[in-house]
Amino acid sequence: MSNPKAVLITGGAGFIGSHLAEKLTALGDKVFVLDDLSTGSMDNIRHLMPNKSFVFKKGSVLNRPLVRKMTEGVDEVYHLAAAVGVQVIMDKPLDSLILNTQGTEIMLDAVEGRKIPIMLISTSEIYGKNTKLPFSEEDDRVYGSAYNYRWGYAFSKGIDEFLGLAYFREKGVPVRIVRLFNVIGPRQTGEYGMVAPRFVRQALVGESLTVHGTGRQTRSFADVDDVAGALIKIMRHSKSAGKIYNLGSDEEISINNLAKKILKLTGSSSKVSYVPHDKVYSNGFEDMQRRRPDISKVKELINYNPKHSLDSTLKRIIAHESA
Repeated sequence: MSNPKAVLITGGAGFIGSHLAEKLTALGDKVFVLDDLSTGSMDNIRHLMPNKSFVFKKGSVLNRPLVRKMTEGVDEVYHLAAAVGVQVIMDKPLDSLILNTQGTEIMLDAVEGRKIPIMLISTSEIYGKNTKLPFSEEDDRVYGSAYNYRWGYAFSKGIDEFLGLAYFREKGVPVRIVRLFNVIGPRQTGEYGMVAPRFVRQALVGESLTVHGTGRQTRSFADVDDVAGALIKIMRHSKSAGKIYNLGSDEEISINNLAKKILKLTGSSSKVSYVPHDKVYSNGFEDMQRRRPDISKVKELINYNPKHSLDSTLKRIIAHESA
């Protein structure tokens, strides 16, 4: 990576955003973070605050004048600010829709004048109930009823993607779109429905690991360290503008087997208990049974080759939670 850049990260006090900020400051870049701390936390970035190359501003991406001011003079924007986690989506569907769609429009409008490169962080939720695996970037989306709140989130991120591509095609904004699959690692909170940190915390204190549903549903877990590094490489690749990339792990594991793995790694004698989805979330929830990305496109672009196995990532989480 060449000359130091001035970089804005929205949602930079969140789990992924804070790891991204770490990597960018380590590269010598000047990093500006905008976060309203609704789901992010100062604890995630406190260690970065003494760094003169790190600047934090508390505020919302829905504040158009503030966003315009913070994009002045930056060379890149990573737009991570969004509704986070299934719990938030189910509890606050209206706030989630507004934040995702209006926030992205405001960001794109702010960078349009100077054609600032911007990365929109999308989600594997985009694929909905599609059962054709692995999910490829060109695949169809299959959504359920409008009464199921979860699909509202998927729709809102879909609108974000269409907005981004429209700004690229019609206004020449160098937009990159990355669909993240399940990302885990130190500093992730289980508060919003994130399964790995919740299981680890339950195992460490001897509580039952609460599995939502049958536990036969599968997910593909990637380490935040691998993902954050890949985001920078995608952003700075000359051929990534106007494209969509899946990013994550292509190794599936059932939630039942994830629980067993965490019990083994922690040496915990905790039991596993099962809770029906309708006991966890309000009406309007529908789960995706499997998630596995086709990551051949990102491998070809940046030679993406994750360093961390699932076991090593879980050990990192356990060490962080035990500290």
